[in-house]
Amino acid sequence: MKLPIFYDKDANLNLLKGKKLAVIGFGSQGHAHSQNLKDSGMDVVVGLRKGSKSWPEAEAAGLRVVETAEAAKLADVIMILAQDQSQGDIYKNDIAPNLKPGNVLAFGHGFNIVYNQIIAPAEVDVIMIAPKSPGHLVRRTYSEGFGTPCLIAVHQDASGQAQDLALAWAQGIGGTRAGVILTNFRDETETDLFGEQAVLCGGAAELVRAGFETLTEAGYPPEIAYFECLHELKLIVDLFYEGGISQMNYSVSETAEYGGLLRGPQVIGEESRKAMRQVLKEVQDGSFASQWLAENKVGQPHFNGMRRASEEHPIEKVGAELRKMFKKNG
Repeated sequence: MKLPIFYDKDANLNLLKGKKLAVIGFGSQGHAHSQNLKDSGMDVVVGLRKGSKSWPEAEAAGLRVVETAEAAKLADVIMILAQDQSQGDIYKNDIAPNLKPGNVLAFGHGFNIVYNQIIAPAEVDVIMIAPKSPGHLVRRTYSEGFGTPCLIAVHQDASGQAQDLALAWAQGIGGTRAGVILTNFRDETETDLFGEQAVLCGGAAELVRAGFETLTEAGYPPEIAYFECLHELKLIVDLFYEGGISQMNYSVSETAEYGGLLRGPQVIGEESRKAMRQVLKEVQDGSFASQWLAENKVGQPHFNGMRRASEEHPIEKVGAELRKMFKKNG
């Protein structure tokens, strides 16, 4: 089934005019949503905890900043863009006590709704507007007169206008300039988590490290291994982005294309697919979400250990030195 795609002509930004819009958080997505909406002529307030290091940054961007509970009290539409693991507590302590019938609760990712960390009252709309890019690109592309594609979804439609309000928000941040796809909270959440873990952040990084280790263990210089397994990956990903895998195969040499088609399935074979299916299962059944939330309750010890190990990998040290050299001579 082909999913519906919406553009500027399908959205009505006027639905948000006269409403107070609160953006909770001023991180990657929060800074982009709030500034883009402000530049679109909307009445925006940023909600942050007292003493947040982002407070002066948001004020420097010309935004009104108040504490989270006050933002929720003032707002008609509340977009929660804090870290996934923090949203449940923020909602319970600061937002839920200040929700009013007719409010709209919005999310940039469905994690807390899908895994029941936030259960909204029946008299509020619950929507999602999820740009498919990091926040700095959401901001940059908007500033350049374009935008980034978004997903929208409706979990709860108390007003009868929930989808139109999601489209209006997407238009306010520039999403309808590029195209907006209608989905649902579960599909967005499960595909997003799976993609991050199995391909984009987990799989790709582990493949790069494994390639680097294979070459250096065989005696090749780490600098050459870095170029082959990490540096040149950007060139390939750019080709993927521009025209898919076929465009990449068309653009590389026939030797590279033949070798890739022949050897790729040896590296990413049935064992890898079996592991991917297990990753997806643990996303779908909530095992990953439970593990992540439990990790945060005890101060992230395992996460911090994995992060340190990643940062201390030899490819990071080699890469840091090479990138310094590029800058000096670039």
